[in-house]
Parts: sequence; C-alpha cells; structure tokens
Amino acid sequence: MTTEKITAPKLKPGSADRYARLQALKKPAAAASRRAADSRELLSTRDFDALRGMSPDLPEGSDQLAQILGASVQRNRFGEHLALRHWFAESIGCEPPQSVNLAALRLLAPEATEDVADPAKWLFLDTETTGLAGGTGTYPFLIGVAWWDAGGLEVEQFFMREHSEEHSVLVALAERLAERPVLVTFNGKSFDWPLLETRYRMTRTIRPPAPRAHFDFLHPARNLWRLRLGSVRLTELERHVLGWNRVDHLVSSLIPRIYFDFLRGGPPGPLVPIFHHNQMDLRGLAGLASRTLSLLDAPDTHGRDALELFGVSRIFERRGERMRARTLYQQSIERELPRETERAAQRSLARLAKREGDFKVACELWEKMLGNSPEGLEAYEQLAIYYERRAGEPERAADMVRDALTELRRAQRIGILSETKHRKQVNRFEQRLVRLNRKPRRALLNPQDAITPSSGQNEKPAFREK
Repeated sequence: MTTEKITAPKLKPGSADRYARLQALKKPAAAASRRAADSRELLSTRDFDALRGMSPDLPEGSDQLAQILGASVQRNRFGEHLALRHWFAESIGCEPPQSVNLAALRLLAPEATEDVADPAKWLFLDTETTGLAGGTGTYPFLIGVAWWDAGGLEVEQFFMREHSEEHSVLVALAERLAERPVLVTFNGKSFDWPLLETRYRMTRTIRPPAPRAHFDFLHPARNLWRLRLGSVRLTELERHVLGWNRVDHLVSSLIPRIYFDFLRGGPPGPLVPIFHHNQMDLRGLAGLASRTLSLLDAPDTHGRDALELFGVSRIFERRGERMRARTLYQQSIERELPRETERAAQRSLARLAKREGDFKVACELWEKMLGNSPEGLEAYEQLAIYYERRAGEPERAADMVRDALTELRRAQRIGILSETKHRKQVNRFEQRLVRLNRKPRRALLNPQDAITPSSGQNEKPAFREK
C-alpha cells in the first residue's frame, strides 16, 4: 500500500493575504485569539484551518474598546453590536438649514419632491470598510449616520466587533433609514450604498431599505470646485471651501489592517482614530451639503469668487435654466476668471446667446476668444458659420477659415495639439473652405435681410449648424 502525499494548492501572489483578510472576519476561539495577539502578521491559511468550526468569541479588546469610546452594547432580534452616539454643537462651514429651497435642490435632483426637501428627513451616511474593491468580500465594519438636530449634528455609529454582528448592524441602519428616509452621501452612489445593498442581500433575511431619495454631493462638488482645487477629496473641500482643517492623522489605507489586527486579538486603541475619522467625515459632509445648497439658492449672495459662480453657471445650464446661466456666466467673467476658465465661460455664454438668437453678444464673445486654443478654434468656426449663413458674407467667412488654418499650423509647431486632433481640425476647416470657394461671389442673403453683429440681436437663427 502506497501513501500519496497531498500538498495544498499553490495560491497566486497576493491571494494568501486576501484570503487571510477575509478569514479574519470569522470568530476565532478565545485561546486562538490570545495566541494571535502576540503576532502582528496576517494569519496564515493553516491558522484559519485550525480555527474552523470552533466556538465563537468576541475579540479580547471589545470591552476595553467600549470603555475607551463610551460606547454601549445594543441588541435587536439579530444579536448585538457596539453603538456610539455623540452630538456636535459646532457647525462646520455653514449653519444647518432650517429649510431647503426645493428649486435649488432640483438643480441636483430634478425629480426631487417637497417631502424630500425637509432637512429633518435627511440621513447622512459614511462607512469604514475592509477594503475599497467592493463586492461580496468587502465588509462595512463601521457604519456612521448623522442628522441635523437642535441646531447641531447628532452622530451615531454602529460597529461590528466581529463578523456575526453584521446582521445586527444592518438592522440598526435600516431602522434609522425608516425614520429619516432621505439618504445623503459623498460618493455614496458609487461605493457606500451599493456595498450596503450587497451586504443586505447576502444576509438572505434582511430586506435592503429603499431610500426615498439619495443625494450624492460628490458630483456637484466637482462642478463647483474642481477647477479651483484640482482634487475634490472631502478633506480638501473642508479645508478650502468650509474653512475647517480637521486634526486627522489617520492614513485611510491603514484602516482595514487596523481592523483585522483587532479581530486577531490586537489592542483596541488603534481603532479609536477610525471612529473619530468617521465622525469628521460625517461633519464635513453635513457642512458641505449646507454650503452647496445655500450657494445654489442664492449664488449672487453666497458665491465667494468667480470660479464658484462659473461652477454654479454650469449646473444651471445643465438643468435648462439658460437665462440664469447666462447671467451667472457673465458675472463670473466680470470677476476675472483665470484665462483658461474665462475662455470656457465665454464659449458657454456664446453658445447660450446663439441659442437665444442674440448674435450681437455671441459675435463679440467669439471675437475675444480667437486663437489656437480649443475655444479659439471653435470661435473661428462659429464666426465662419455666422458670416456665411446669417450675414451673407462668404468671403469674410472664408477669411475666418484661413485664419483658423494658420492658427492650427502654429499650434502644431508649438505642440499644443496632438497629431490626431490637429489632422481632424485641419480636415474640418479645409472642407469648409472648399465649399465656400465654390459659392458665387455675392451675398447669400438679400442685403436688407443680412444681419450684422451690431444689429438684429433678438432675431431667431435661420439655420441650425453645429
């Protein structure tokens, strides 16, 4: 009889580490937890095999963590979890609103109804997870929620001391959403809420809550402040928009590792900054929501600089508020935007003016934009279209096309356009020039019908050409 040696299958590089992180969420026996506490390395696959099937127990530092935080054990029909509540009287950046202007809210969510405009029904949400990949292997071990209350912000946090408490934490969150069904997040539509919905479905027993509305303030933040800040991370928005520099030395990428160490019997102290970090995220989110809504409600009053007004203009234009957008674009230009942003504002304002048939304003803006920038090349094209189709001056239109080709050659020499973009633009203008040269040397329109840039600003365009 021969004995065949059985070897464990080889894992791909990094697989053992990921497997260990997932297995660390399972309850180890008390004795095994004490042995793991002496090591800061991830548990090996063999260690987890040894723990499989043993009776569960909480990590050794659970009671000490509750004492440090002043947290309490909460119970529901699915078990227990650790819960912590704290009321913050100081507002971050902007006072909590007494009411929300429905028109301003509809700039963010056109389908918003009067009932979701009630700030008393808003629930801010932020999670701390075991990773950023999402999917079924990622767990939200700390769920923070907050709501405006008594002129301040009430923050509540649910913490799973080990994996079996996930059901209890999810039920607690569902209860809060039943009380305040309007969900407010920062990047929550892409990460936090889809992850939580996955976790609800994985339980097979707890139905995922259905928020009445979900407002994600990452997207308006990009429109309003990315041009000025570059980065729209919440900490950057807090510092430069809300005027709040949080004292937070926690490196976010370390959060999963700290939690896994705790599960293996490590000290609870390193978890405390994670709770504080989550609280500050919620406070920053509440302040950002209030600041954004006040800006959209009264941009003339609350707009602090030209770039903010430009950002608000883009939001108004996107929602079809064209006349309001025109006014705000003009105000942003008058407040001296950076040159590149000024050209973008002029282009948007010219497009709106053309759409309204205000060719006097549109032509004035196109003349200011001329050059080898993307906006300048568009201005050449739009002026060529105008002189050909509206003013009946094909020769002048051809002159605009020739000037554009000259600028394109200059742009190629200094390397500000890629070869692909350069060739595409050249073909575009050359085809227009060929067509213009085929036209007879006479006005395309009857002279008395021709409209010059200084007249006829309210007439509707007789053509539609992009």
